Amino acid sequence: MSSFASRRRLSGLIALTVMACSAYAAAASPWAGDLAPIAPADWNRARAAHLLERAGFGGTPEQVDALALLTPAQAVRRLVRFEGVPATTLPPFEHSGVFDDGLDPFPASRPATTDLARAQGEALGVQVKQDGNRRMQPVVNKFFYWLRASRLETDRVAYWWANRMLTSPRPLEERMALFWHGHFATNEEKVRDYRKMLIQLDLFQKQGLGNFRTLLIGVAQDPAMLAFLDAAVNVKGAPNENFAREIMELFTMGVGHYGEQDIREAARAFTGWNFRGTAFHIDADRHDDGAKAVLGRRGRFDGVQVIDIILDQPATPEFLASKLYRHFVREDVDPALAAELGRRLKAANYEIAPFLESIFLSRDFYAPESVATRIKGPVELLVSTYRKLGLAEVPGVPDFNETTSALGQRLMHPPTVAGWAQGRSWITPGLLLERGNFALDVVLPDINYIPGDRYPLAQAGYEIRDLHERVRSGQDLTTATKPGGGAGGMEMMAMSTMNGDRNEDFNTRYGSYRGWQMAVERVKPIPRTVARLDLTGMVLGAGCRTPDQAVGYLEGRFLSVPLDAATRGKLSAFLQKELGTADLKAAASYAEDPLRVLLHLLLSRPEYQLG
Repeated sequence: MSSFASRRRLSGLIALTVMACSAYAAAASPWAGDLAPIAPADWNRARAAHLLERAGFGGTPEQVDALALLTPAQAVRRLVRFEGVPATTLPPFEHSGVFDDGLDPFPASRPATTDLARAQGEALGVQVKQDGNRRMQPVVNKFFYWLRASRLETDRVAYWWANRMLTSPRPLEERMALFWHGHFATNEEKVRDYRKMLIQLDLFQKQGLGNFRTLLIGVAQDPAMLAFLDAAVNVKGAPNENFAREIMELFTMGVGHYGEQDIREAARAFTGWNFRGTAFHIDADRHDDGAKAVLGRRGRFDGVQVIDIILDQPATPEFLASKLYRHFVREDVDPALAAELGRRLKAANYEIAPFLESIFLSRDFYAPESVATRIKGPVELLVSTYRKLGLAEVPGVPDFNETTSALGQRLMHPPTVAGWAQGRSWITPGLLLERGNFALDVVLPDINYIPGDRYPLAQAGYEIRDLHERVRSGQDLTTATKPGGGAGGMEMMAMSTMNGDRNEDFNTRYGSYRGWQMAVERVKPIPRTVARLDLTGMVLGAGCRTPDQAVGYLEGRFLSVPLDAATRGKLSAFLQKELGTADLKAAASYAEDPLRVLLHLLLSRPEYQLG
């Protein structure tokens, strides 16, 4: 099949699958929109699996079975309130030791860094050389070192977080942190400090199921958010409107419930809010304590008081409740349901846990319209795959960060302050192919993989590696860092020889290269393990003795949407052909590879993308 034809077929499969899962909307089921609790008599294994899929990241058959043995109320309280669940004993993040005090405060740019070095004779804890060529080169090297080191350490934070998602006995804690990370989207590329990103993640993990007011104030005073939304330039007399706008538009009320004057006045309330190091700090001299008019109220409000005014707006609980509903239940929320959800969240005083508890207990949550109609995001896809495989750690091959990035969702790097688009944007023919490639890399690891945290692979990485080779070959820095690779023919080489090693304050290209070297030296490598699978033991241990039974077992373990009979038959026929027998036990000594190819086919199906 040609690539074009294959892509058309994949696109058609996606459309058919999503349409099939949305077909319930044509004739609403009796439970759709019904927020009354599900009765114990209606509880079963399939609904336990659905709950674990949405309130966590799915699980093994044993984990689903354990949940199914409880009553609906007990199952929900176990996931939301952690009743009967041991305390989390997962290890804290292990820092590489890449930060030193000289890096704080980190200048806004390389020119700002060299200007500071010229004015003070030092910057970033590094003295300017008293004499000689490239007197500020060590300062420039240190600037680029921190950019590289913070980025690499942030990738380690994301990998550590993925392992928490995989292994935590309290998966909703991490699921909520992931939700808030998309809601209060903050990008390390602008923050440029992995420590601040880690502090924000800790806030989401600890407060994600708590009170939204407490969380919102925490975010407003969070160093990562303050850096990301330009708190440093939000000062009395010249307020910056970034945070005031986003807190109303994206975090609480949504478009249409405030005016430009409200934003300008609210921005004044947040003036002087900044950070020192990794701690929140208010600069009283830069704070505007004058009277302000915000959303129909007037007073000498500070930031916390403005947050309280926003939370009192009728639009706020409905906006937030609807967004939570879309994440955990389904995309479609009619106005009446949205209003009721908002009323319940407001009645719960913005406490997230009891609100989610009522949602997860509702008939609506288990209605056909809600089951297996949500497209898994990239992070959710990877973590749920590893959970269903029963893995104890996230593999280093395929790389978690590179894979989720290729699928459209790199942790700590949301594309905009609005976060990720979600839903059908996760699926295109190309992205479905990438999802299939992920499944292939799990079952049959890529032995040619080269880790980007040791060997820069992006376009800038190619330039750095090229520069590395030229420096190692003995070229002086002027020649080695010349645009075009220092290989412009005899005329260029003659000019380079005549000029010698140019006298300059610093060489930016070399600083970028040296910064990579220093970062790689200090940042601890991500473990590059591969998934250790025993699919033969898995299916035989489940009592499977024929290809039909093996396909059925893997389908039930991994898919939320059942295969049609024709597809199931083709997969069974494929497995039997590869085994050369219908007796699975007789083929046990060589069944692993056929079973891995079968699992790759299953995980590449459009049905697997729905949960």
